[in-house]
Formats: sequence, C-alpha cells, structure tokens
Amino acid sequence: MDPLSEILSLLRPHSYVSAGFDARGDWSVQFMSYDAIKFNAVISGQGWLILEGVTDPVWLEAGDCFLLHRGRPFRLTSDPLLTPIDARTLFPSAGPDGIITYNGGGDFFIAVSRFALEGNHAEFLLSQLAPIVHIRNSADQEDLRWSLERMRRELSQGQPGGFLIAQHLAHMMLIQTLRAHLAQGMTERVGWFYALADKHIGAAITAMHDAPAHRWTLQALAKYAGLSRSNFALKFKAKVGASPMDYLGQWRMLLAAEKLAHTNESISAIALSVGYESDSAFSTAFKRIMKCAPRHYVARLAESAQHPDDALIGRA
Repeated sequence: MDPLSEILSLLRPHSYVSAGFDARGDWSVQFMSYDAIKFNAVISGQGWLILEGVTDPVWLEAGDCFLLHRGRPFRLTSDPLLTPIDARTLFPSAGPDGIITYNGGGDFFIAVSRFALEGNHAEFLLSQLAPIVHIRNSADQEDLRWSLERMRRELSQGQPGGFLIAQHLAHMMLIQTLRAHLAQGMTERVGWFYALADKHIGAAITAMHDAPAHRWTLQALAKYAGLSRSNFALKFKAKVGASPMDYLGQWRMLLAAEKLAHTNESISAIALSVGYESDSAFSTAFKRIMKCAPRHYVARLAESAQHPDDALIGRA
C-alpha cells in the first residue's frame, strides 16, 4: 500500500454528505466552526470562499473543489460585500435529498461533504495541509470531473441507494483532491505529504512504510532514494522537516498506537511488529514520541471511550 493510502486507512475517514446547496441571485451564507474535514465540490455556477484567518477571498468556479480542515468559520457568497445569513437557519429547509434551495436555486450548486476521522492521529495528516486546499477545474482532472458529475446526478435525481453512492463518491473525491494537490508541484512546502512528490524522498518514505520493522540504516534508505548518504540526509530533512530516522520512529509509533487501540496483541508482539526486540526499548521510544507509556496510552483510550464528549478521537 502506498504511504498516502496507508495513512488515510489508519485514520479511518468516515464520510457522509451533509448537504447540497443550490442558490439563485444574490446570496451569502456563513458557516460556523466545525469538528471535521469539510470537502466541497462546486457542481455549477461561481462564487467566493472567505475563510477566517485568510486575507484574500478565493474565487470558485464550476468544477473546483476545496478542502477545509482546521475548523475555522467560513463564508460562501456571490458577493463578498453582502451581509451573510447563518447557515444553521437554512438546515431545517433541506429537502429529503439533503439539498438546501435558496431563492429557488439554479445559479450556484455546491455539494458539501464532511469527514470524521476515527483514527487517533489526524494531526499527522492535517498539519501538512494549507488552510484551504483548492483544486481548480482543469483538463487533466478527468477522474475528478467524472466524480463531480456523478455526485450531481446522485444528489439531484433521488434514486434508490443514491445517498450511499454519494458517500462513497465523497471518499473517493477526498483522495483525488489530495492527489491533485500533491501534483500541483508545491515544492516550497515542507512535510512528508509534499515530499511524496519527490521521486527520491518519496521512494525512501515508501520503503519505510512497506517494511517498518526492518533494521533501516541511513545508507540503506539513501540507496532506495538513489542518492549519496549525505545528500539524502540533507534533502530528506529539507523536504520532510525531520531526519529519516525521526520520521521512521514517528511512523512506527503511529502503527504501534493503532495496534494498541484496535487489537489484543501483547506489547511484546507490537514491539516486534514495528522493529523493537525488547519491551523496554519500545516503551522508551513510545513514551518519547507519544508522550506517555504504552499502558497509559491504552488506559487513556479506555477512559475516552467511557466519556465520549471528552474524547480526542476524530477531532482535528
């Protein structure tokens, strides 16, 4: 499994289509803070996106997609100078298909999906991304355009099973959007996500993900990257923001934490599965990276399960 697929699987994104918004004429809607990833696809029309904390409004056109993930309030509008209405006042007017119609609809139609991350390490992905991941419609995004058109049909036609199809389409479009964002060539951004676009560093990250328990050395990883040991170390740190061994240690602990949360494997077995031959070495590494001992981590998860309102699971 490639690194992005593996990380998304680890986070267990659960998608659901919350609404479609169909507007006509002048309109402006304010969305308050939220506790999820929001994926939005402009099916038809055009308008503006204004995100709190981002200076410049973003112009949206049919075929554009954008991803918001930091919970900041945002506004969708036909004119930034209009006074917005609270989106919560529109929710009761949604039809049985989840589509909210404003002023009769017909000019601007956007599909809004939300993703709750059930894994405990959402920040590992979300910290990599810009406040707005904006993908403009372009000729080389045939797969994403097909998904957009199919989403439009499923939301508007009300066919049996359409809601479930829309859920699966939203999940697929999330991955397509991240892939398109990666392909935009944002070489100035630092982090493992953007480093995947570099053939040398991406190859080394893939090797670590393929065999996390392997006794990796800097020399062995440099060979996968096709670089000298020194050049590899410098380039990896510049692209990822961490040394190869630090990244490997973090990935191993994320895998271990997942096993602690969702399996009955012993700590010894988990330690071996991520490359540690002794419980003490594993526990030391886990505490250094995860900020608590493995057993305390399990106890904290159990306490969170008993008090879901205080749980960190799925929160970004």
